[in-house]
Amino acid sequence: MARSDGPQHVTLHGRDAVVVVDADEFHRLKGTRTGELLIETLQASPHRAVEIEPRRSAMPVRASKL
Repeated sequence: MARSDGPQHVTLHGRDAVVVVDADEFHRLKGTRTGELLIETLQASPHRAVEIEPRRSAMPVRASKL
């Protein structure tokens, strides 16, 4: 039915719980995670030239027997 009639709403106690959609529609909506959008956003930032230094802190080390 999701393929022919569109998204199907499933309710739980009278409230929407999940929506069943056609697999092709799901893949279209989900897209692929390439990171391109993040890269484009960072490159478009007016703060591109800001240098960010990672904070380093010593971590406690426990002795272990091997």
